[in-house]
Amino acid sequence: MFLSQALDSLNNFSSDSFQSLSDYLSPELITECLQKKGVATLRKRRLPVEMVVWSVVGMALFRHIPMNQIVSHLDILLPGDRPFVAPSAIVQARQRLGEETVKEVFEQTQALWHENTPHPNWCGLSLLGVDGTLWRTPDTEENSKVFSRTCNSTHESDYPQVRMVCQMELTSHLITAAAFSDTLASEMNLAVDLIEKTPDYSLTIFDKGYYSLGLLNQWQNTGDERHWLIPLKGKTRYRVINKFGKGDEIVEFATSPQARKKWSKLPETFKARLITRKINGKQRQILTSMIDPMRYPGADIAQLYGYRWEIELGYREIKQHMLQNRLTLRSKKPDMVRQELWGILLAYNLVRFQMARMAYALEGVEPNQISFTQSAIFIIKELTILPFVSPGNVPAVLKNITDMARAFVLPARRERKYPRIIKKPPARYPYKPVRKRACTLN
Repeated sequence: MFLSQALDSLNNFSSDSFQSLSDYLSPELITECLQKKGVATLRKRRLPVEMVVWSVVGMALFRHIPMNQIVSHLDILLPGDRPFVAPSAIVQARQRLGEETVKEVFEQTQALWHENTPHPNWCGLSLLGVDGTLWRTPDTEENSKVFSRTCNSTHESDYPQVRMVCQMELTSHLITAAAFSDTLASEMNLAVDLIEKTPDYSLTIFDKGYYSLGLLNQWQNTGDERHWLIPLKGKTRYRVINKFGKGDEIVEFATSPQARKKWSKLPETFKARLITRKINGKQRQILTSMIDPMRYPGADIAQLYGYRWEIELGYREIKQHMLQNRLTLRSKKPDMVRQELWGILLAYNLVRFQMARMAYALEGVEPNQISFTQSAIFIIKELTILPFVSPGNVPAVLKNITDMARAFVLPARRERKYPRIIKKPPARYPYKPVRKRACTLN
């Protein structure tokens, strides 16, 4: 039984605390995405293009396994004379699939998973975070022409790199949107591509590096109730026009002609709410579009910024745990690099959706309270053996996944006791101990 057939058989299993992945990543959904992007195969191949999507996902889930072995490991080959497929055939199959199809599968599944997961909200708003990261590609001639390299005054990076900006639902760590380009593109420009994909009735938390009145104005005026929250940059000039109380006021900013030229809908003045609080002995200023003090309490807004670090934890889960610190991508051509990146995001969401279902099966447990490392290892192992499990035993395997959820619950997070500082990089060579001279008596 193939992996897709095993997942398809999960439709026959229903539980109040668990929904199967095949409801949202079914062969029918993959076929629909292929037809939408005009990808079709007329020949009967041992590695059908519908199955290649799973091989791209397997590149992220099984980082330690060579690509030609992943196909056999997932059991997605049709019967034939040989029990394996040539590596060149896999490359050709990925090229036929293309990057747009995997992107379409990611967008379809994230919308369905996000819609069918009961995310907690704050004052009726779902919590989102936006931040960027870098990916390292193989040093090939094709990648070097398309992707640039980061450099400083003394050194240029050894590998071409890709800059990615993601939008994440912060309570479940499900990635809702992504945009990427070479390192010459700024994260702020990539964030513009996420505006149309932002859901209504949401609060997006930014780092101060995304401070742009044009970006924030367009973010809140696209759709309904699309709010934002961002730290105020130091020495920013503003005018107070109304006060709700101590440390809670409505302020007005004057926009520059250059900003209005870049952002055509940006007015000459821009209003926002400024919350000032002293946290851990330091004064923090938070700027937000939530100007209604009765609906959005100022005391809670200052504490919400701490959720921004959830997306940093998500990047750590992807790179360190799921990819096992193998930070250089596999693909040697730019279009395959982009396809691989969409596959990584799809694989991460696949695991995270399973974890969300496991968490909501428990009372009072959120998905970000479950260990990603232990859960990912367990979930991937269980999904791997599904092709070899008889359909009658599939419900027992799924029940085992749900029953193990409580074993992965983490203890409560501890507050940071030490200030955030830049650590000294480790030395390449050990230090030679200095022998102290014996003091002499006069």
